[in-house]
Amino acid sequence: MNPKVVDRFLSRAKKWNEEMTLLRKICLDCGLTEDFKWMHPCYTFQGKNIVLIHGFKAYCALLFHKGALLKDTENMLVQQTENVQAARQIRFTSIEEIKALESTIKAYIFEAVEVERAGLEVKMKTTQEYDVPEELLLKFEEIPDLKNAFETLTPGRQRGYLLYFSGAKQSKTRASRIEKCIDKILKGKGLNDA
Repeated sequence: MNPKVVDRFLSRAKKWNEEMTLLRKICLDCGLTEDFKWMHPCYTFQGKNIVLIHGFKAYCALLFHKGALLKDTENMLVQQTENVQAARQIRFTSIEEIKALESTIKAYIFEAVEVERAGLEVKMKTTQEYDVPEELLLKFEEIPDLKNAFETLTPGRQRGYLLYFSGAKQSKTRASRIEKCIDKILKGKGLNDA
């Protein structure tokens, strides 16, 4: 348990302090173990991540690590972006909202614990299911060693590049991004590796 680290995190939170403090209490009331991971309060059950508390400019949220497996009977869960596969958030904009939804929040937490107890896993997209931009395929033809190097990258590094390249709307931007990453790929490094 890391109550002192979480205390420090909450004391430094200029926005959403009261809301995140109440979310913390709700998580602890549900019998979860408090930890601090990814620079945020994280709550676990038998060592498995259940929920994370985090704040943004417009809202604070309770992030369910396997939220995609929850029934979401109240239609409260939000997928942050189309690329997020497993996690889902419940977003809050006021302390009153959290107080009014406390029993519902607890029900979602207990369901998330049951998902973990059952050993359920989110079926993740494989790297082969991601679209490979035409510009990258052309570069593979031009530089066969690039294709070989890309294929030896870990699946996570491959996905990182594919998402980054595909995220550009214009062909010239995709080509530019690919060009800038060729050296890293040839060195076996991921997009964010030094």
